[in-house]
Amino acid sequence: MAYFKKKHLSGVHVVHHKETAELESVVMPTPARVVLPLIQHMGSPCDALVKKGDTVKVGQRIADTDKFLSVPIHASVSGTVSGVEDFVASNGTKTKAIVIDADGEQTVDESIKPPVIGSREDFLHAVRASGLTGLGGAGFPTFIKLSPKNPDEVDTLVINSAECEPYITSDYRECMENSGDVLDGIRAVQKYLGIHKVIIAIENNKPKAIELFKKQTNDDSEITVHTLSSKYPQGAEKVIIYETTGRVVPEGKLPADVGVIVMNVSTISFIGKYLKTGMPLITKKITVAGSAIKDPKNIIAAIGTPIKDLVEFCGGYNGECAKILMGGPMMGIAVTDDDQPLIKNNNAILALDKAHTDPPKTTACIRCGRCVRACPFSLMPAAIERAFDMQDVESLQKLKVMNCMECGCCSFSCPAKRDLVGVNRLSKKMVRAAKR
Repeated sequence: MAYFKKKHLSGVHVVHHKETAELESVVMPTPARVVLPLIQHMGSPCDALVKKGDTVKVGQRIADTDKFLSVPIHASVSGTVSGVEDFVASNGTKTKAIVIDADGEQTVDESIKPPVIGSREDFLHAVRASGLTGLGGAGFPTFIKLSPKNPDEVDTLVINSAECEPYITSDYRECMENSGDVLDGIRAVQKYLGIHKVIIAIENNKPKAIELFKKQTNDDSEITVHTLSSKYPQGAEKVIIYETTGRVVPEGKLPADVGVIVMNVSTISFIGKYLKTGMPLITKKITVAGSAIKDPKNIIAAIGTPIKDLVEFCGGYNGECAKILMGGPMMGIAVTDDDQPLIKNNNAILALDKAHTDPPKTTACIRCGRCVRACPFSLMPAAIERAFDMQDVESLQKLKVMNCMECGCCSFSCPAKRDLVGVNRLSKKMVRAAKR
């Protein structure tokens, strides 16, 4: 494909809206109640290990499964289980959720202690036991990412600190506030996976983070700080691999197939913390911002905290809130109400007013080609749209629609305001159905 030959991949320049970048993270008080869905990651849901009326403590394992693609869930507060209830997640998935009424004491479970690690297997077991999933995207279980089928061929670890979505600054704050944990996590992965080349990739609109990591790794020949241009979607996995290593991940392949593991900076930082404390993943650093938030903040909150509590901690809504997003405006998921809880892979809550959410008027495609020029992988969204309308699965496959990562660059750049990324998403679903 054409993008193989480019020095840099295409994308779009978005308004950054990084107004919270220099706001230090604030620890939110313990919420009165948390709701912990039994699936907070890509893969299989967990089974509840507690029942209504049980007393739980902070860090206690309350849900798990023996299915491979899964990680356990831990109590983020101490208190009493008020129920294991039916729950509909923000993406429409039906599951169960453990609801805990907090007692306000935050009593830590007696089992919490730093893991003892003497081998690669011990390390991977500890990462799974921590409940860690990727904290910046789809929520892929981290222990699986660190267990590639070709470990001897993986020679590069890329730390994704791009944070290219507008508004979100939680990863930047992690860099500035916990750089030591980031480096501790990196060195643990290096040690137990035998990886000697590390690239910390940061967009050039974060000069303080670039300077900080360059200073702290100046004497380490195995760690390089790579400055990315500020262009969306630099943080997408296949894009950041190409931009930092020049390697191309083929269709249907994983980063490890080209010798690379990519980890979000907050994910690697958590590993550094966990190895020292043994406290599993029970809190999340997120950005709460947007035109409908009175006092935007970076917050450290208990996983399971309802969105309405997060908003209230930021002063409440600034007038009418028309839409709430989990994540950024380019790839975030709209939620139906603010009762939805904070989950593991959520890095931002955006509340937007009507002026920022009214859909633009859609007009006919003028065949300008802007969508093709904006696509990092040089796909042809307008042609995909025509093939989808004709239910032409063969053409959709020839047009490589399965390579689409749904970044939204096509829709963003379209002067006709067509929902091209939405059509791509439906087209991929159509192809999968045809294959089945």
